[in-house]
Amino acid sequence: MDAFFDFLGRVISGVFKLALGLAALVFMLSLLLASLLLVLGVSLWALLTGRKPAPVMAFQRFRQTSQRYAQGAWVRRPAGANGSAATGPRGDVVDVQAHVVPDDAPQRPMPKSGAEPMGRMQH
Repeated sequence: MDAFFDFLGRVISGVFKLALGLAALVFMLSLLLASLLLVLGVSLWALLTGRKPAPVMAFQRFRQTSQRYAQGAWVRRPAGANGSAATGPRGDVVDVQAHVVPDDAPQRPMPKSGAEPMGRMQH
């Protein structure tokens, strides 16, 4: 009798797993179909109104803003001779003449405690 109940338990367990698998498959297919219909609907709406969809506009604004602050972040540079990324021009380089500051240079007086808030920090 135990063998019969074991067999029946395995059959019921298999049927239950099969039903859950089919339910998951139906859920995934319906989710895929809903997202496909949403993309088609938004694309059709964009074609009819002549406007780009809001997510596309948001990404374009993000990219324009990031390009303003991070020059070359979106551009892939070819590798240099040593395998590292080649560095392009990063801006103007200004060379200055180095000169020695004598020890007997006049010292500026330290500001009073209320005169300049950061004056106390420059010891």
